[in-house]
Amino acid sequence: MPAIYLGHGAPTLLDDEVWPRELAGWAERLPRPKAILVVSAHWESAPVTIGATTSVPLVYDFYGFPERYYRITYPAPGAPDVAERVRKLLGGATPVHEEPTRGLDHGAYMPLLFMYPDADVPVLQVSMPSEDPAALVEMGRRLAPLRDEGVLIMGSGFMTHSFDAIRQVMAGRPQPQALVEFDRWAAETLARRDLDALMDYRSKAPAWSYAHRTVDHFVPLFIATGAALDEEEPPGTAIEGFWMANSKRSVEFK
Repeated sequence: MPAIYLGHGAPTLLDDEVWPRELAGWAERLPRPKAILVVSAHWESAPVTIGATTSVPLVYDFYGFPERYYRITYPAPGAPDVAERVRKLLGGATPVHEEPTRGLDHGAYMPLLFMYPDADVPVLQVSMPSEDPAALVEMGRRLAPLRDEGVLIMGSGFMTHSFDAIRQVMAGRPQPQALVEFDRWAAETLARRDLDALMDYRSKAPAWSYAHRTVDHFVPLFIATGAALDEEEPPGTAIEGFWMANSKRSVEFK
């Protein structure tokens, strides 16, 4: 299976006419996964923590939205066999905790609603234990054998995540050029497979502090990157463009 990094948008993605179709089309081009392992920007906990493996509830981790967004369901089956493999692959290096009642947050289920709308692929979410690129690359590297077992490894975030930009665009102002520059840098750096520059984004990337006031939505990229360290081809862009001012660039590591 490939490893992927994608933008997950927000609950209002339900009302968009374009991005859901792009996600659905991407899933149709992917090999059919036996299971999906998600690391989302919206669950940070150290050490790595394994979420629900049987009944998988949803975590409505957002506030102030209309009631209908809290009625979303996604009854995917759990993936206890993947959880056991995660324990074995990661447990030798660090402790692995478990939180069996912790379900899928919107960073996991929002894209899956459109990619696998029948909710018939087992899903496991594990926490993101660090924001350090090196630690996340190593975590992805340890999880990489799951790809040969039919598991789709998914880092879920947002290539840019600026609330200031959202406010500007909603007020009728132009798309902030800073986000365009950061997105271009990320695309070019990924195309060169320049992992050193990517990991040193705080020094190398233009306007990174505007593109990411906090970096939790950018760094899941390093999970997918680490899971594809042995690949020679650069990742391909599956989705690009901007939504609510932010870059929805999503990439696939073959």
